[in-house]
Amino acid sequence: MKAALDGIKILDLTRVLAGPYCTMILADLGADVVKVEAPGGSDETRSWGPPFQNGVSAYYLCANRNKRSMTVNLKTEEGRGIIRKLAKEADVLIHNFKTGSMEKWMLDYDTLNSSNPRLVYCSITGFGETGPDRHLPGYDYIIQGLSGLMSITGYEESGPIKIGVAMVDILTGLYSAISIEAALYEREKSGQGQKIDMSLLDTAVSSLANVASNYLISGNIPKRLGNDHPNIVPYSTFKAKDGEIIIAVGNDRQFASLCKIIGISEVADDEKYKTNDARVKNSIDLTRLIESRLILNPVGHWLQVLSQHQIPCGPIQTMDQVFNHPQILARDMVVNFNHPEAGKVKLVGSPIKLSRTKVKMERHPPMAGEHTDEILKEAGFSAEEIGKMKQERIV
Repeated sequence: MKAALDGIKILDLTRVLAGPYCTMILADLGADVVKVEAPGGSDETRSWGPPFQNGVSAYYLCANRNKRSMTVNLKTEEGRGIIRKLAKEADVLIHNFKTGSMEKWMLDYDTLNSSNPRLVYCSITGFGETGPDRHLPGYDYIIQGLSGLMSITGYEESGPIKIGVAMVDILTGLYSAISIEAALYEREKSGQGQKIDMSLLDTAVSSLANVASNYLISGNIPKRLGNDHPNIVPYSTFKAKDGEIIIAVGNDRQFASLCKIIGISEVADDEKYKTNDARVKNSIDLTRLIESRLILNPVGHWLQVLSQHQIPCGPIQTMDQVFNHPQILARDMVVNFNHPEAGKVKLVGSPIKLSRTKVKMERHPPMAGEHTDEILKEAGFSAEEIGKMKQERIV
């Protein structure tokens, strides 16, 4: 059975995380992704670490499986000519160079569209290609602060805290993959490609979801709530005898059941706590009441009891617990690859589960330029031409 995106050719001129994460998703779905770097490798994540495995960066490995790699010197006209030639046969080109760079190199959408009107062209930048900040560099950390994400993360006493992973990059990669797939689908009807202008800042602001809506409707600037929910109570972490447990009560029925289980049935009928609106207003006192009961037993006890009564709850796991969890293993969320330099490596699997066109794990994250000869030959270059380009450091 062919993969969902079998036959789609993608030129990937991105590096670090947002772009590579996007193209890895598309590669997992069967697209032929050609990762383009400068000779010697120019994706900064190749050197980010530790940890390394036999000199190969764990960071690089996380976002580059199922791709082929070629090296091209875009500072030379010959190198740029190779990209123009490859773009004539490509379905998608994606890059994350600064605004204006691709126009300077004549690798912009208008130039490439003239020779391939079906090309879907995706640009990922920090601030987008319009607006007063379009020329500024954008990094996940900076965008987390600028977008307001950090202002709502952490506790009042902790100060602003960034999210533990580069979540803006991840979300931008996901939005970019959705946009590319939408453009490819529309192309089937119109026969035309189009340009996609993706911005880390736009993505981060979009991800504010209900918090943004709360502000836009009320005008109230949200405070840092730690693990608490701004609209639902009890919906947080609570101290038990030997650690913390997450309890996420979503309605009054669940709240009454929780109160009965932990031995405070009368609280469910108290006007201070009877409705969610009342519980939000009196959340501090309610948390004290709940924790006064939870502290009597360990986390494991409460997980078992609450789960039996369909009260949403969960532990706070460390990485070793996550990747040994039976559910994670059953869902193939740990996959093994044989890498020519790193050896046997474990990577996070794909969350996409398609019944017919299944995700395939066929290629290890490539070494820089590992497939240059192969790709150039497919494009019609002779062995002599390839050898000459290597001597001149064009590839």
